[in-house]
Amino acid sequence: QVQLVESGGGLAQPGGSLRLSCAASGFTFSRTPMSWARQPPGKGLELVSNIYSDGSVTWILDSVKGRFTVSRDNTKNTLDLQMNNLKPEDTALYICRRGIGTAADYWGQGTQVTVSS
Repeated sequence: QVQLVESGGGLAQPGGSLRLSCAASGFTFSRTPMSWARQPPGKGLELVSNIYSDGSVTWILDSVKGRFTVSRDNTKNTLDLQMNNLKPEDTALYICRRGIGTAADYWGQGTQVTVSS
């Protein structure tokens, strides 16, 4: 069955960095577009970035441009999100999704990122 398992979250100080990873299994990862989304506390889901199967990034949230980088390793079936210069407003549950936009059909459990001094 499809499994998406995120890791790498935690507590970071403003200006710090974290690298999230999503381990995918149960489907042909190398042929599947993927995405990251996040849910800030008390707010709705916010899309962060989409990435096509070939690694091309089709979209990234304006507020994280220049700070976040999405990538994938099709040999390891992993999706990564490098987050630099973190801000308190980046605090959220970060979720790995199979698919992009409204076509995303499987989500991981998420990994919590908290940015605070």
